[in-house]
Amino acid sequence: MKFAENNRISHRQLYRQMILAFLAPFLLCLPGKEGLLGKSGIAGVFLALALLALYVLLLLRMVPWYSDLVKSLGTVSGRGAGAFFLVYVILTGAYLARLMADLIPAVLVTGIPGSLISFLTVAVCSFGTCKGMQRRGRMAEVSGGILLWGIVLMMVLCLGQGRMDYLKEMAEDSTVQGKAVMDGCYRFLCAFSGLALLPFGLKDVERRGKAGKTLILGIVTLGGILIGTLLLLPAVLGWKRLEEEVWPVIPLMAGADLPGNILARFDVLWMGFLLYSLLFALGSIFHYGHQICLRAHMGTGRWWLPAAVFLVSAAEFEGKQIRDYYGFYLAFIFVPGLLLLQIYMAFRGNLKRRRRTAAALLLVSLLGLTGCAAIEPEKRMYPLALGVDVSEQGFSMTYGMPDLPQATGQEKPEENGSIPVLSITGKDFQEIGEIYDRSQEKYLDISHIQVILLGNSLMESGKWRELFSYLKEDPFMGENVYLFRTEDPEAVLSWDSKGSSVGAYLTGLLENRLPGQQKSGVTLRQAYYQWYQNGTLVSLPLIVLEEEGIQVYLYD
Repeated sequence: MKFAENNRISHRQLYRQMILAFLAPFLLCLPGKEGLLGKSGIAGVFLALALLALYVLLLLRMVPWYSDLVKSLGTVSGRGAGAFFLVYVILTGAYLARLMADLIPAVLVTGIPGSLISFLTVAVCSFGTCKGMQRRGRMAEVSGGILLWGIVLMMVLCLGQGRMDYLKEMAEDSTVQGKAVMDGCYRFLCAFSGLALLPFGLKDVERRGKAGKTLILGIVTLGGILIGTLLLLPAVLGWKRLEEEVWPVIPLMAGADLPGNILARFDVLWMGFLLYSLLFALGSIFHYGHQICLRAHMGTGRWWLPAAVFLVSAAEFEGKQIRDYYGFYLAFIFVPGLLLLQIYMAFRGNLKRRRRTAAALLLVSLLGLTGCAAIEPEKRMYPLALGVDVSEQGFSMTYGMPDLPQATGQEKPEENGSIPVLSITGKDFQEIGEIYDRSQEKYLDISHIQVILLGNSLMESGKWRELFSYLKEDPFMGENVYLFRTEDPEAVLSWDSKGSSVGAYLTGLLENRLPGQQKSGVTLRQAYYQWYQNGTLVSLPLIVLEEEGIQVYLYD
């Protein structure tokens, strides 16, 4: 059935809630450095999927025992079980809040403190926890499919960037070992341990006894997307780089674009999908926390539970935050304790079901957090090209701005059409950034850069490695940017291209051709790959500035 009645949710709504709650945490936190990698990681996910399918069937039989923990287990044991689950709720909510506090300033916005983001996300996601289960189901009904197909579309667009030789490197460098497979399996099981909270909400699902197929379908869907991501990441980024990336899906999104480069930095849309999933996941945590409080006769948790989540997300113990010890808690405390608790509950026998308790709800999306922070678009500078070379002081960076009046056909007759550039020198890139902040009134937004010109002196000195280290730490720099080399980057960027910026002009030379005439340039992602592989720089197309214009010599 598509829609449920009698204040219950349908199986399809349950399935889409699972997608919304688990997809973003899985894609962000499981692959990459110290996570699931290579053939052992993929094999571990397959093994974990089989175990989870069996676990779900057993979990469905335990729903009546969760209806009232105090009556099922006694006052002391029931409230102790409730406290055990509430600790998980608080730590998981704090982990998600901390994740968004670290991720949003690094990828989407600037100028907003992480503590403020944590407070806003916790406040919004905890709002309306005493409303109704159907509203939550309708929310998943509308947005769950959009999120799922949006992520699938991103993966499809990234397929064209993958290379078989990259996958061969993964096949050669990664091995399938029993211990590694079991570690990957257990890591995936720990990530999916939130399934243990399902019995607190399954009473509000239509035809609960037949929900097993839906839950297994949700598990297989999430596992399949994760397996596809584990294959896609090394094919696009390369094996060496994947081993070093903490959030490899972020650079993967940085190169996902619609054909024809329709929108600059289209990865912001994919990041919006993941952020929405994280918000829904945090709302789910408060939903089940409210349910647990009611079932354990511990009040509603309407106010103190969000406060506890925020305080834990902001707390530091000996320099460590929740993200540093959350994995240890799952692996060595929650999952083993959960198994012991459920074994204990299973031997208590069947109990009569009690009346349903009220469900919690995530309401209000934080669309404002996916915008441009507190800096309006008209107060930003948008260079389309960047030139980098060495100088006597250290480095020189030249920003090429678009000639907006000419590009839009609104220039006045007296304008000469020159392309404005801004050049800053400093001992390192941090100092150049500080000089810009002291001398320029507009915020520097590099998310629209289309090409980067490397000076020959920079390449010969080997200081391009410092440039790559700097660019890699800036999440606003897209990895589909084209790289060129030239003798004088500032002179090239100052060249008058008669109506468009040098960045758009050079990009057009590569892309504005029929399919059979298009020429292959070198992207920043390709340069990163060779840098991670053997520490060398890939051969770049050469730009020569002549009297009649610029000439580009490509190396196919």
